[in-house]
Amino acid sequence: MKYQNALPSFGLKTFMTLAAIGLVAVALFFFYTRSTQTEAPARSNPSEIYAADGGDRLYSPFSLQIDPMERLLLINFEQDPDEIYVGFEPQVFDDPVHGRGMLVIGWRVDGRVDVYHQPGLILDPATYDIAGQGLAEMVERPFTDAYFEVNAAGVDAYFAFDDLLGRRIEVTVQERNARPRKPFGLLAPMGSAAASPSALPLVFLHDFYFVRQADTNLSIVVDGQVRRPDALPIPLDGMRMHFTRYSPDPLIAALNPAHEGPLAPLERTGEKEAHLGDLVFDLIDNQGRTEIVQMRRTFKQREIAVAFNPPLPHLLNLADGAETSGTFTLRGDPSVGTVTGEYRIKRAGSGVEAQLTPGGGWRPNESKWELRFLYWVASVFKHWPKTYLWTGSLDLTDPEQVTMQSNWRRTE
Repeated sequence: MKYQNALPSFGLKTFMTLAAIGLVAVALFFFYTRSTQTEAPARSNPSEIYAADGGDRLYSPFSLQIDPMERLLLINFEQDPDEIYVGFEPQVFDDPVHGRGMLVIGWRVDGRVDVYHQPGLILDPATYDIAGQGLAEMVERPFTDAYFEVNAAGVDAYFAFDDLLGRRIEVTVQERNARPRKPFGLLAPMGSAAASPSALPLVFLHDFYFVRQADTNLSIVVDGQVRRPDALPIPLDGMRMHFTRYSPDPLIAALNPAHEGPLAPLERTGEKEAHLGDLVFDLIDNQGRTEIVQMRRTFKQREIAVAFNPPLPHLLNLADGAETSGTFTLRGDPSVGTVTGEYRIKRAGSGVEAQLTPGGGWRPNESKWELRFLYWVASVFKHWPKTYLWTGSLDLTDPEQVTMQSNWRRTE
């Protein structure tokens, strides 16, 4: 499952609340220190969980997908809304999956989204149903003169199109600030709005920053009416910022997309490695049983990995009634922090029940005091993964053709 709506309509109201907290909260913040993450020592699965040899085939109930994207930008005007829209989100693609071109997500007042896209893009409307309250309309638009680049001075972007009512929409962002940008990494809390998720959406934004107000032309015109862009109510790096934000280097992944049907066995490519397409599994031998230590994927020289402690057991060789559980840590670039959680696997006859929850949430790795303050007060940033629960049921009756049914649900 792909996740195109990478920056959610995380409204300015949350940031206004932060501003209203005032100097008392800021004073309290200086007593706040970052928690340090310590790794638990690696464990091994006990030999008692295994029975007689059930077959050599190696299966993983867990998977990881990456959805390519080049750049994205979110422009909010929630404080000065149009009758239909509160924000626009241009995205740029150039890959074999989507083709080459731009789309613009229109975030609507009613919580749904409209997707306007260039004809050359290959898109699945179903992938946008997790955006806000779901997809309203998806239509083609030429975006003839559109562009979106990020340079040393910041964002340089323009797009114009006619919306579903025939109204002309024209947006310009020209940042010409001479001061060096100080971008950072972030896991966008886009999954906080999904009511019926089909995967755990992981939108890692590298080189992420806000558009600075000084020396910037930010113009939003809808049907001849100028809309005022939202402002970030707290300064960042000593500068006033628009609430307009962007990433020229996003990494969008989906952990354990919902599945129904056969599972493909892993292809052993060495004693300590197996593959499933572009997904790599690192293996370890536990008293003659092959177990999965980690799975990982790479996109544009950036790797995202999920490590298991203890390793995932060899499913076919589990004894009836055997149960094992452990923790997992999902890592990407150090700048975007980690996601942690727990997993559980239990054999029952010819079936296996598996469960995974990111109960540890997101742990940022950030030195900017403003951002540490933000993550401390606006708990949605770190908390939202904790509300996701994945369950899977595997049928091992035929070791040559293992099947699985799995899904996600929100616990809050």
